[in-house]
Amino acid sequence: MKIISVESMILSYEYENAIADAQNYFKRRNAVIVKINTDIGMVGIGESACFGGPPESTKFIIDHELAPMLIGLDPCNIERMWKIMFDRTRQHGRRGIILAAMSGIDIALWDILGKTAGLPIYKLLGGYTDRLIPYASSGFYSEGKDSDKIAEEVSGYFKSGFKYAKIKVGRNPEVFMNPTHNMTDGDKLLYSLEEDLERIEKCCKAAASTGGRIMVDANNSWTVYTAVTMGKECEKLGVFWLEEPLHVDNIEGSAEVAAALAMPVAGYESEIGVYGFRDLIQKRAVDIVQPDVVWSGGFTECRKIAALAYANGMPVNPHVFSSGVSLAANMHFLASLSNGGILEMDQNIYPLRDELLKEKIEVAEDGFVYIPDKPGLGIELREDTIEKYRIA
Repeated sequence: MKIISVESMILSYEYENAIADAQNYFKRRNAVIVKINTDIGMVGIGESACFGGPPESTKFIIDHELAPMLIGLDPCNIERMWKIMFDRTRQHGRRGIILAAMSGIDIALWDILGKTAGLPIYKLLGGYTDRLIPYASSGFYSEGKDSDKIAEEVSGYFKSGFKYAKIKVGRNPEVFMNPTHNMTDGDKLLYSLEEDLERIEKCCKAAASTGGRIMVDANNSWTVYTAVTMGKECEKLGVFWLEEPLHVDNIEGSAEVAAALAMPVAGYESEIGVYGFRDLIQKRAVDIVQPDVVWSGGFTECRKIAALAYANGMPVNPHVFSSGVSLAANMHFLASLSNGGILEMDQNIYPLRDELLKEKIEVAEDGFVYIPDKPGLGIELREDTIEKYRIA
């Protein structure tokens, strides 16, 4: 079997009412979907993250830089192809957009390998479980969503069966070095630290009434002082974990925060590759490790990150915030791990997640999410959804 082509396409959804985290103001969300075609007609599907930049850049790298390296190669030699792409781009890659582009290709290759072997990917990777505990990931800033509204939102998640829910914090202009003011639309939806604490407190009260737990995500927006101060207040309220409190490169600072707090520090989704996560893990800058297979090198690299976390006694909770392909891929990754945690399930309106797959991934009546058990990723794309949201 040989690779005859590697294709990528951009899907885009525009919000009527934008949502925001500490740094990003989302007027639209994009997904870069990858397809690898073989000479026997077998097709692999993947996704490459394009967070923080135009999806056209990621698509260009896939189509014009990485794809030519793979034509004519055996798609089952995944480790070999990963290293070819990594080595040939080392002078301008190693992290960032190159590894994000590689991720979608890697996922598509594992999809082909699973279809060839007749096994779902999570079983190819070791097969630890066939079901996952989900958490509702939402609680974004949005026009008209005050502290009462966000508490009502998370209360709905708990009533529907979720045991955990995560909300956004950190869009605080008074915090020194806060990056929000440098970002697009950084003057919108701003909150004080006191207002964020009010949001957290009301969400925690909503959680307590159902036995649920709240996590907070600062998206790299705080200093050590602010993270520790806010973290201690969050501990009093019963917050389950604090996610990405500092800039991803402030590893020593994150280690200070992790050491100062009794609750776990989770992160850093915006780190890429095993070498970046090695430093986070070895310096105890995190308690919970959060790579994303569509962002941090695909299955091939993320399984190495997970092994490093395992060797240091840390659980892995993947970041999941993109299309249905991303959700399926991260589910397979998480289900293969003995040190796997809980599954992030984005609850924002997003048809590229809910309408892209022929069989939608949902929480079952028993509260678990079950892994697609067909070979490979176990998913099929809906062509009508692709046609509706595809852009040139």
